[in-house]
Amino acid sequence: MAKKIELTETVLRDAHQSLLATRMRTEDMLPIAGKLDQVGYWSMEMWGGATFDASLRYLKECPWERLRRLRQAMPRTRFQMLVRGQNLVGYHNYPDDVVERFITRAAEGGIDVFRTFDAMNDVRNMKTAIAAALKAGKIVEGTICYTISPVHSVDYFLRLGERLVEMGVQLLCLKDMGGLLAPYVTYELVKGLKSRIPLPLHLHSHCTAGLAPMSYMMAIEAGVDILDTALSPLSQGTSQPATETIVAALKETPYDTGLDLKLLGEIAEYFYAVRRKYAEFESPVNNQVKADILVSQIPGGMLSNLVAQ
Repeated sequence: MAKKIELTETVLRDAHQSLLATRMRTEDMLPIAGKLDQVGYWSMEMWGGATFDASLRYLKECPWERLRRLRQAMPRTRFQMLVRGQNLVGYHNYPDDVVERFITRAAEGGIDVFRTFDAMNDVRNMKTAIAAALKAGKIVEGTICYTISPVHSVDYFLRLGERLVEMGVQLLCLKDMGGLLAPYVTYELVKGLKSRIPLPLHLHSHCTAGLAPMSYMMAIEAGVDILDTALSPLSQGTSQPATETIVAALKETPYDTGLDLKLLGEIAEYFYAVRRKYAEFESPVNNQVKADILVSQIPGGMLSNLVAQ
């Protein structure tokens, strides 16, 4: 059954992580925050992932201050963060009490949606973070990390989704961090998840291999509820499909997002200038279709940082 498609905007987190090695400063987010707050996104992904590390290591900024200031500037929009399960926003596992305290503080600071994943799809590494976010009264997206291997069958992903539901998550996210999802596989996976699990389904992908726009359209046909997109100046390549393109593609259809292309265009003009400011962190690798990523399977958000290093 056709329905309105909701969008999560990644321009303040995964888009610049994937294209600009996570170097966007808070000072370049705040001037446009008011307009972003007017759009009507389902959520704004603006924290977590590599942003915490990059803020401290390279930008000499306080990530908690970024959260506070953006929350003040965008009171109407759901804020979303990416949580690496027991690793939180770091690169090794932390004790349960640290995980619980971090999640509690993030919730108090203004995070509404906790997209929680484990790179190995080991739900034991997601349990504490999920429980802490639920205890804080927040929305938890249980995340299925997509990859291709002899053991990663459609049935494997469906069973993983069912295990996440048992943990109490309110949404599922199919996270294709490598941009590996082919269109017809997407259709089969989304159809299977929606038929077996009565929860909203969120799809995240990258355009690295050139598949994501096609896979998004197949996901829509199969019943997906929410898509991750990035405003056009920070879209495509190792980032997500363009927000404006998806909005235009669905306009005056049963899937119409209801978002204002004129307003999105005004915001995009701002981010074109921002992208030019950070040009030194770009690489041709991030802006090309890299079909060989289907072999290496390097995530889009990792590739730009790897090249920068």
